[in-house]
Amino acid sequence: MRVPQVRRATAAAVSTAVSLRLPVDDTAVLHDSNKLTLRLLPCDVLARVAPEADQVAHFEVDLAQRLAGAGCPVGTLDPRVAPRVHRRDGFVITLWTYYEPATAAAAAPADYADALARLHAGMRRLDITAPHFTDRVQQAQDLVADPGRTPALADADRELLRDTLRDLRHTVGEHRAADQLLHGEPHPGNVLGTRDGLLFIDFETCCRGPVEFDLAHAPEAVAAHCPGVDQDLLRACRLLILAMVTAWRWDRDDQFPDGLRMGRQWLVRIRAALGDAGPATHG
Repeated sequence: MRVPQVRRATAAAVSTAVSLRLPVDDTAVLHDSNKLTLRLLPCDVLARVAPEADQVAHFEVDLAQRLAGAGCPVGTLDPRVAPRVHRRDGFVITLWTYYEPATAAAAAPADYADALARLHAGMRRLDITAPHFTDRVQQAQDLVADPGRTPALADADRELLRDTLRDLRHTVGEHRAADQLLHGEPHPGNVLGTRDGLLFIDFETCCRGPVEFDLAHAPEAVAAHCPGVDQDLLRACRLLILAMVTAWRWDRDDQFPDGLRMGRQWLVRIRAALGDAGPATHG
């Protein structure tokens, strides 16, 4: 968010918490992109704030409760207030438990794999309507196809992303792997190391697809601890996801810190990967 919007979003989170009798004397920004994540003190609440047009917050709150009820390793909503989405000054605000980090070290691959397996096992027990992963790929394809939304993307790079997204969407979508409910983006930024073990957060990207699509977001060493993984499908998913996140960095409205520099680096990675074996072309 831009500075004026950050100020308004912070004020909305603080006033919401105070109205619920949660004391707030100070705030700390933990993450700032299209959404703002704040730590509110001294009540020690994690507040997530997004523009009111973002209606995914309702889905995320409902899913988080159901995942916790299924015994999944997930971050939970703050138990001191009703589990709901709050609206104030053009923003939607959700209030979550703040977990003090247990360690600054990266999660061990075996622990990461175990937590993801337990998350997937719990998800298989839930009957939830969620978009298919191909819907998310389509969003990236629409972005690449629209020069008005991606004006800084050079023609050759646009062609590269267009073809890579199209071909790998077909490759992964036509694979025989079974679909199930997925986190959608279980990368290290969405995994907390806590005293209660690893916990997954940020469920707005939940979708359906093969487990390899989720595993492709994790560090590569994690896959060695996941029996039964289709390695060819996993490789295709990794490159597909790289193409998707690269496309998002070229969105003129993207607010990811240093996004264009990362987008340029990822285009180089995609070309290098395709230099070994490009995706098959489908008519």
